[in-house]
Formats: sequence, structure tokens, C-alpha cells
Amino acid sequence: MNDFISAIVLGIVEGITEFLPISSTGHLIIVNEFIGFTGQFAKMFDVVIQLGAILSVVVYFWKRLIPLGHNKSAKNQRIFELWKKTIVGVIPALGIGFILDKYIEEHLFNTTVVSISLIIGGLILVYIENRRSSVRINSIQLLDYKTAFFIGLIQCLAMVPGTSRSAATIIGAMLLGASRVVAAEFSFFLAIPTMVAASGYTLLKNGMSMSSHEALVIAVGFFVSFIVAWMVISAFMTYVSKKDFKPFAYYRIVLGIFVLTYFAFFQS
Repeated sequence: MNDFISAIVLGIVEGITEFLPISSTGHLIIVNEFIGFTGQFAKMFDVVIQLGAILSVVVYFWKRLIPLGHNKSAKNQRIFELWKKTIVGVIPALGIGFILDKYIEEHLFNTTVVSISLIIGGLILVYIENRRSSVRINSIQLLDYKTAFFIGLIQCLAMVPGTSRSAATIIGAMLLGASRVVAAEFSFFLAIPTMVAASGYTLLKNGMSMSSHEALVIAVGFFVSFIVAWMVISAFMTYVSKKDFKPFAYYRIVLGIFVLTYFAFFQS
């Protein structure tokens, strides 16, 4: 498939899946296999275009993320407090990711790991939604630093492709007492430094060797993922304020079984 068509397809996939609890990395790995977009450049592409989706979070939530006017205003103080919690939450991923990055890339970026992770994550989502737990955190302001750190620690499970960074953070936050909406919002905010660090690290490792053609392919994927993710965020926030995550859990399980079966029996 033409590289630019692949970039558009993968940009759409990334934009749709980045903030849903269904694993964007897992979907990109699966789609890469189907369209034949593989190799070292494809791995770098998959990581870097996630920045486009992350940028959509900043644009969508800019009033809550970017301080304006007088620095000591109550609103700005809340914004600075949110950023501090977010930085605390990303610390575990920075440390563990740096240590395990090479091993994960070499051994876990395959459809078998993705399929199993999708299924397990789906079953956990069903369990979480079926259990009755008390909600003690109904707003981001009530989320303390200790809870933010533990959510970030749980987020590290998403280093296994197919787990889903958003699923890990949402599940972690809900287990620690956050409402569904707060869990989704903090997942969005935590994605910003997490993915900026991951993409920056990937570019430092491989970006200097990119050709102009490869840079343009990445730019196309980046732009498409930004536009699609921007639309998805709005719809997803409306959804989680009214409904649960079970449909995403069932989707994960069905997709995981399908992919595991397909690559085991039809691509062997």
C-alpha cells in the first residue's frame, strides 16, 4: 500500500483508539500487519503520530490546561495543581519505560501479545463495571498526589502492547475511588507528558536518520490523528458521563479472539 495512504489509515486508527480503552498501539500493530506497513520506521511512525492525538487533548481542554491572565488567580492555581498531579503520575512510566523500552520493542510488539492483552483487559473491564465500588473522587480537584502516583504506576501496565494506556489509567483510577468521568479526564491529562516523552525519546533514537519522504509520511499521519482524535474526545466524554465501559470490554474480547485465531490459523 502507498505510504501516504497507509499514513492516513493509521492516522484514523490512532485518532479513534488513543483515548478509548481499547489500545491504540495494539490496533496499530494489527493494522500494520494487515496492510504490510512494518519495520523500524513503522514502529517509529506508530509512536510519533500519537503526538497528534495528544495535541487534540491540549486543544480540547485548553481552558483547563493553559494558565491565562494573573498568575495568582484561583483558576490558574487549579491549573498548576493539575499539572503537578499529572507530572507526579507520569514519573513511574518515565523510569520503567526507560529501563524496559528495548526489551518491550524486541519481544512484545507482536499480534499474539496484543491479542492476549486485549482479551485480559476486556475481562478486567467487565469485572470492574460489575463490581459495586464507592466513589470518593468526583472531581480532579479531589484527586490527591498519592492517588495520582498510583494511577501512574498502574499506567505502566500499558507498556505491554494491547493493554491500552487509557484502559490501564481508567481502571486504576476507578479502583482507587475515582468516578468514571474523573478517571477518563485524568487519563487524558496523563497522556500528555507520557506520550510527549515516549515520542521525543523515539525521535531522538531514530529521527535523525529520517528521509524527507519519511518525515512527510509522519506529518500526514500526525495531522490525521489530530483531527480524528479531536472529534473522538468530545463524543467519548459525552458517552462516559452517561454510560459504562462494557461495550469497549466486549469489543476488546471479540477483537482479541479474532486476531489470535486469524494469525494462528490463516497466517501460519
